[in-house]
Amino acid sequence: MPERIVVINPNSSIDVTAGIDAAMAPLRFADGPTIDCLTLAEGPPGIETQRHVDGVVGPLCDMIQREDNGADAFVVACFSDPGLHSARETTARPVMGISECAITTALTLGERFGIMAILPASVARHKRYIRQMGLEGRLAGDRPIGVGVTGLNADGAEDEVEGRMTAVGRQLIEDDGADVLIMGCAGMARYRRRLEDTLGVPVIDPSQAAVAQAIAAVRLGYRNNKTNLE
Repeated sequence: MPERIVVINPNSSIDVTAGIDAAMAPLRFADGPTIDCLTLAEGPPGIETQRHVDGVVGPLCDMIQREDNGADAFVVACFSDPGLHSARETTARPVMGISECAITTALTLGERFGIMAILPASVARHKRYIRQMGLEGRLAGDRPIGVGVTGLNADGAEDEVEGRMTAVGRQLIEDDGADVLIMGCAGMARYRRRLEDTLGVPVIDPSQAAVAQAIAAVRLGYRNNKTNLE
């Protein structure tokens, strides 16, 4: 059987899951792993607060347990990486967080990265995470576009969202000195190519970054070192 990577959207928005699934197209190939994108029905419509982050950890780990026998790797597709460490205690399969993977990918593409966040409250969470990773010196800036998760893919909102992301991207480049940009929400997936063409710097979709790393882990036979956690 082909290897299988399970991508879990921890919010309950099927539109976000559909966008993530569409963004997987360049990573699907004939002899490559199957990439299945699932929605956590117990999650909120969008993960926008620390309480949202904390609230999905249990249901997320339960889903990983249910899928464990039929998966070779997991991806937690929310930029707050909710439950990442708990998930890695739940399974011996590799578990990728899209924030962690986007940031490590950015380090290979530029000197200083900027993050396009959804809301002001997201910025504090991102900066706390980056401090924990010890990478404050590589962060150029983190700026919100002022649109929540559900608004990113709302009917008729695409032009406005793209305009806001473009404006924030320019601020990160011109005012903050970023030479690579990270989209700070899995729901932004549809905008990557257009933003990269407009802004002229690498733009990272975090879900793509995480699945790319998951493919490498599966192909190389890596496993999560769960034995050290028991």
